[in-house]
Amino acid sequence: MKGPGIVRGGVLAAALLSVLATAACGGTTRDDNEDGEGGPAAEPTGEANPDAPIDEGLSVAFLPKQVNNPYFTVADAGGEDAVNEFDGEYKEVGPTEASASSQVSYINTLTGQQTDVIVTSANDPNAVCGALNNARNAGVAVVTFDSDTDPGCRDLFINQATAQSIAENQIELISEQIGGEGKIAILSATPNATNQNAWIDLMREELEKPEYDGIELVDVVYGNDEDQKSFQETQGLLRSYPDLAGIVSPTTVGVAAAARYLSGSEYKGEVALTGLGTPNQMREFVHDGTVEAFALWDPAQLGYLAAYAGAAFASGQITGVEGQTFTAGELGEYTIGAAGEIVLGPPTVFDAGNIDDYDF
Repeated sequence: MKGPGIVRGGVLAAALLSVLATAACGGTTRDDNEDGEGGPAAEPTGEANPDAPIDEGLSVAFLPKQVNNPYFTVADAGGEDAVNEFDGEYKEVGPTEASASSQVSYINTLTGQQTDVIVTSANDPNAVCGALNNARNAGVAVVTFDSDTDPGCRDLFINQATAQSIAENQIELISEQIGGEGKIAILSATPNATNQNAWIDLMREELEKPEYDGIELVDVVYGNDEDQKSFQETQGLLRSYPDLAGIVSPTTVGVAAAARYLSGSEYKGEVALTGLGTPNQMREFVHDGTVEAFALWDPAQLGYLAAYAGAAFASGQITGVEGQTFTAGELGEYTIGAAGEIVLGPPTVFDAGNIDDYDF
């Protein structure tokens, strides 16, 4: 793996892993909210011991948005690599559909099994709050990665990149590809996905800048992170807006489905497409001219960093206080930001010149 801090030619990740409860490590003060509504995150307290070894045998469970999503398959495998490195016990559980409440029963089961660490990417910021707070009250460390929940319902969040950097990247890419003018649309994942909505809001703000005066955002549609629905939504966009210049799809399922539709249609080479995708998904569409460039971080590093963050927290190396640092295996040192957020770095841009250098 390549380390953090590399853009356009190095792979970046961003991730997060959950960590042990106060009773287990004497680290973070829990939020007393038990009604599932969340609220302001409690300020972490307690002494950190950066020299403490990682505890052996930590049980770490990854709960992705959906287990059949290629993006999370790669991310969770990176988490498993890290857990194996520090001699923990790894498992992956989760729903096959990314609906709002589909993760709740898995959280409840993991809580009952006295799992040390739950690492989850929330399908909905509110639907999982009650279950996550129940887990925290039972002594489970809760860390979100990729898509956050209410900060009052978790202990740490590892962000793959800042929302601002992703929004800037996506608008810059589509602007370059359509010559700075024309109608564009966004093909998102689920309507309630925390990360997607944050990115879309910031993309709207980015489009208000003078340099993007010639670009008009005409629609936002949702493929629910389902291949066929995303394919159909792409088709629907082009029927509704035959003069569409480009599509931005900041979801790996959506951008691959949109590329598949465009590659077999009259719009290939005429309608630009960018978004967030994996090189292995998008390689054929870059080589056949359907897609010029897209972006992502390395999801394997996302999971890897998540696991080490959780292990560091669970072992008392960190307690969640802003400014504390820890070492994430071969990725090196990371620093905790405000509200327990850990950011890996900006996304990497993939195009015909570098896409064959990556395999994920």
